[in-house]
Amino acid sequence: MRRITVLALLCAFLLAGCAPAGREPGRTEQLQVVAAIFPAYDFARAAAGDLAQVTLLLPPGAESHSYEPTPADILTVRDCDLFVYLGGESDHWVDTILDNIDFQGRTLRMVDCVELLEEETREGMQASPGHDHESHEGREHGPGEVVGMDEHVWTSPRNAAAVTRAVGEVLAELDGAHGEAYRAGAGDYAAKIEALDREFAAFFDGLDSRTIVFGDRFPLRYFAEAYGLDYYAAFPGCGAQTEPSAATVAFLTEKVRAEGLGTVWYIEFSNHLVADSIAEAAGASAAMFHTCHNVSRDDLEAGATYLSLMEGNLETLRERMTAYGP
Repeated sequence: MRRITVLALLCAFLLAGCAPAGREPGRTEQLQVVAAIFPAYDFARAAAGDLAQVTLLLPPGAESHSYEPTPADILTVRDCDLFVYLGGESDHWVDTILDNIDFQGRTLRMVDCVELLEEETREGMQASPGHDHESHEGREHGPGEVVGMDEHVWTSPRNAAAVTRAVGEVLAELDGAHGEAYRAGAGDYAAKIEALDREFAAFFDGLDSRTIVFGDRFPLRYFAEAYGLDYYAAFPGCGAQTEPSAATVAFLTEKVRAEGLGTVWYIEFSNHLVADSIAEAAGASAAMFHTCHNVSRDDLEAGATYLSLMEGNLETLRERMTAYGP
């Protein structure tokens, strides 16, 4: 249905006489960079500094899995010099747009910058009928089975640093006169992210237990793999459901009790009702882990960055995970 909507929008856009206009030769104004999601936006603005105009396509507070581009969004993509997007299932609309407009710029897919992992179901995780990755010929996947590529690559700081450097390199290629400035901006930010990665690693190395339970979706497999975490969650990372089965709630509640965990986690923009329910039943409390997928308008205007959000996660982990253990 979403693909049909995007195609209909494109047809209306093109039939209205909005013919694509290519970039003017020898144009001297700033590069125009468009980022589909917040992490790409943050990495691009760090690499570009004042040398390029960076635009975030996904509205603050919005969910990329249900995002539909507007005619203005299509124009913004069409006229940019560099379009940075995830390249996963949640933004399949990108190919539809790029195949139907005379796009003259460069593209960079975040998933092409790192080594990919498979999204998987875990023991106790609620299946999500209708999730594109989830079933093959109508069959639900069992615990431990692969359900497709996990697209949430930025949740690992190491991956975030790699994507940042890749953005800087492409910008340097597009604007050779300022190439070293783009590389330096990207390198400086990537180095800060890598320093934070070492802090995360040192923190988790000091724990006796690395088990975490999410009463929510879990788009953090890359983060978990980076630090050797054992995770359990109510739904897969791309799951669309919000109501887990009684069996899922019971399993996660018992896991929290058995592991002696003091915190049940949820992600940003969640109503965290499931996490609250599990925490209450298990005698624990609930807390947010920010996946950096998107930010609120207030956070964006306040200058939130991938780095600041992940630093906040580390502080919350230090407060919560050092207070309990097996």
